[in-house]
Amino acid sequence: MRLTVVGAGYVGLVTGACLADKGHEVVCVDLDEERVRAINEGRPPIHEAGLEELLARTVGSTLRASVDLEPEVRASDASMIAVGTPFDGREIDLSYVGAAAGQIGAALQGRNGDHVVIVKSTVVPGTTDTFVRRVVEEASGKRAGEGFGLAMNPEFLTEGQAVDDFMHPDRLVLGGIDESTLDALEELYAGFPDVPRIRTTPRTAEMIKYASNALLATAISFSNELANLCSALGDVDVVDVMRGLHAGQYLTPTASEPGPVTAPIAAFFEAGCGFGGSCLPKDVSALVAHGAQAGVEMPLLRAVLTTNAGRAAALVAQLKQHQPDLRGARVAVLGLAFKPDTDDVRESPAIPVVEALLAEGAAVTVHDPAALAALPRLFDGRVAAAADLKEAVGSADAVVIVTRWRDYEALPELLAGLERPPLVVDGRRMLEKTSVERYAGIGL
Repeated sequence: MRLTVVGAGYVGLVTGACLADKGHEVVCVDLDEERVRAINEGRPPIHEAGLEELLARTVGSTLRASVDLEPEVRASDASMIAVGTPFDGREIDLSYVGAAAGQIGAALQGRNGDHVVIVKSTVVPGTTDTFVRRVVEEASGKRAGEGFGLAMNPEFLTEGQAVDDFMHPDRLVLGGIDESTLDALEELYAGFPDVPRIRTTPRTAEMIKYASNALLATAISFSNELANLCSALGDVDVVDVMRGLHAGQYLTPTASEPGPVTAPIAAFFEAGCGFGGSCLPKDVSALVAHGAQAGVEMPLLRAVLTTNAGRAAALVAQLKQHQPDLRGARVAVLGLAFKPDTDDVRESPAIPVVEALLAEGAAVTVHDPAALAALPRLFDGRVAAAADLKEAVGSADAVVIVTRWRDYEALPELLAGLERPPLVVDGRRMLEKTSVERYAGIGL
């Protein structure tokens, strides 16, 4: 198929490059000329494992980028909208989706033949078959189901492993307004013959995406709520509690091979300093707001967000139990990205942690293997950057782990040789509590 992907960010570029690697002719359209230039030169504009190799295989053959949408849509069999949908506290912002849908519709005005408009962006249930349908119909003068197909095809990509997630999916959710549209989606994913398909409506496909992220967010906040209780009770370690929880057959299914296999969802049942990123906070918030608009209160998901919002304060409180006065204290914060293996800092738990430390008067130094470039924008020169981990922790009074980068597994060895090792506040419980001389951890 000839596919135009509108938006060359994390989702759009990974999706476009992976489908190009499967043999489709893909054009990624983006307004950012530098991003387009980088893609066409085979340079990944984002930090994502495997993307550079993917571009090397596809750019110049089945993948290219452009800033001009209209001719690309006219020449393609399908258009995929993969733009941002930020949340303003009340509802998701559909302006980028609407702009893309309008431009696609305008391009379809003089086009004859079948064309499918696919929404890949995460949007609340009902968006594709109402808002997007209306915008495309008005701009094109055509009717959905007659002049063009309309679909919702949610993504289930984890930043840092998005390429691997796309190439080895656990499911394909195909939401189309009619059988013809669903058949076009099947053609698009013909390169994944053994992956289970869920053929459904656009509205159900949208709900599946939100339900999936809401479950993961709930699991994280559930674990953190238990961590608070463990700390209050005393002589209870949340790591041991979770180990017992993971051992249950629901989270540790029995495989055909000898020995148990831990289910992937077990990774979300870990206590820590909260979830961040571009998906979980926004999507759970948007789902709660959407429920309110429909007259349905969602107290559990509201509680999930409330619990998550308190994680930064809990981590700083853990530090203050050992050092009540942080004025002038040298604190090294390890991790700025919202998760390891990415440079994305959107809604990162590190941001409120650093702000809370600054409010207490601490002198903060931040280390991150990939995301330090965002530091000036986030904190306007109020914190120091350390490119070297040893440099970051060497003169610190306290070290706060926020992101579970594998680099930080070397911390015990780095601290062992120090005359006065700092307190380690483990916000991810990634270190053995006996591996450093002075240790404090969430839920301990």
